[in-house]
Amino acid sequence: MIDFSTLLLPDNGQPAHAITLITTETFAAWWAAQPPRTRALINAAQFTGKAGEWLVLPAEVAEDWSVLLGVADHESLTPWCLAGVAERLPEGRYRLADGLAPGAAALGWLLAPHQFTRYKKAEVRFGPRVLLTSQVATIADTVAQARATALVRDLVNTPANDMGPSELESAAEALALAHGATFSVTKGDALAHSYPLIHAVGRAAAASHAPRLIELEWGNPAHPRVAIIGKGVSFDTGGLNVKTGTYMRLMKKDMGGAAHALALAQLIMTARLKLRLHVLLPAAENAIGGNAFRPGDVLIARNGMSVEIDNTDAEGRLLLADALTKAGEDGATLMIDFATLTGAARVALGPDLPALFANDDALATDLLNGGTAQYDPLWRMPLWAGYADMLKSDIADCANAAESGLAGAITAALFLQKFVPADTPWAHLDTFAWRPSSKPGRPKGGEALGLRAVYAALNSRYGA
Repeated sequence: MIDFSTLLLPDNGQPAHAITLITTETFAAWWAAQPPRTRALINAAQFTGKAGEWLVLPAEVAEDWSVLLGVADHESLTPWCLAGVAERLPEGRYRLADGLAPGAAALGWLLAPHQFTRYKKAEVRFGPRVLLTSQVATIADTVAQARATALVRDLVNTPANDMGPSELESAAEALALAHGATFSVTKGDALAHSYPLIHAVGRAAAASHAPRLIELEWGNPAHPRVAIIGKGVSFDTGGLNVKTGTYMRLMKKDMGGAAHALALAQLIMTARLKLRLHVLLPAAENAIGGNAFRPGDVLIARNGMSVEIDNTDAEGRLLLADALTKAGEDGATLMIDFATLTGAARVALGPDLPALFANDDALATDLLNGGTAQYDPLWRMPLWAGYADMLKSDIADCANAAESGLAGAITAALFLQKFVPADTPWAHLDTFAWRPSSKPGRPKGGEALGLRAVYAALNSRYGA
């Protein structure tokens, strides 16, 4: 992984190329104030100040060339407004002109050169581009957020043959060791006895991809206990309700919730937030085999609730159910789960907007505000109790999915709510964890969606 800390440095007056930010509104006045040869160059390049347009401007001294960059608003920089130019500029040091600080845009600058190179050589690009900033106090946090985002991308991009439950365990263990956290794993007979839903989902997988519950704990036990749960389905065939090829193709990303949980844990521990962190990653491969769980089976969850299986492709909520139960038993005062849970959420909100469900208005407000502040938006969806009847079963306490496809994201969240203590604030993020097409600083593939929003909310509550 790139050493992001070398790409964002304090501005101590070092020689650097200036980047002048222009909008379509400010372009005409700026252009009129330039010397004739500069105006001629800009006209020849047909530069108009549109967001993303950029141009190198020569100077009297050859090495003093500068950059002209179009942005939507030079006073409110988004994380991605510098990313496009950061991918293309030559090696060197840069600073924003006119005393501007990069603010949120520094994140996109850092992530622009990041590539997933496990299976192919990196694209040949110029050497490192370093951004100088006067906002020295924010450098460490920006670097941490870049590392966490890159972690999500790399974990999700790794295919299931190299990112099964055992590899998720290794990633979590490495994170625990790096931060002095405690680490434990439950699998085999102990998993079957204590976490029957997790075991049932993963029992048809090969022994090398056996299901497990991965746990990490960190922080002062006297601080508020916060549980972060991440769905870790390393590959989802749909089980006996098998997916078609089109829908199965991207199912290596079905552990995106676990990737988000690990990245959030990394941010929390790096920032040393004043909380007692409990990470739970129920990890399994939803495989097809003679011992796979079946439609119509009735399974008994960790909390004793009987669950009739309506659809084996609604497996993620089963994993989360046992993990949520464990988090509640351990006394969590706040619970947040990440999951690539339903196609219904994507139909409703598209790929960029995670669906947010919460049983606590104050928590929901903090998360939404965090998303706005970090340009990492969430959209709150209703825990509409009127749809609870859709999960009724004739022979069990509940079904794992509704018979109709209506309100699929809501009914999934209502199912999860059954396993959360009624008096515990809880939020569920149904996130895509994937970018279907490339944008500056955001390549096609695994993506962190909702990560920075949740971190901002937790930082506002538990930061130093």
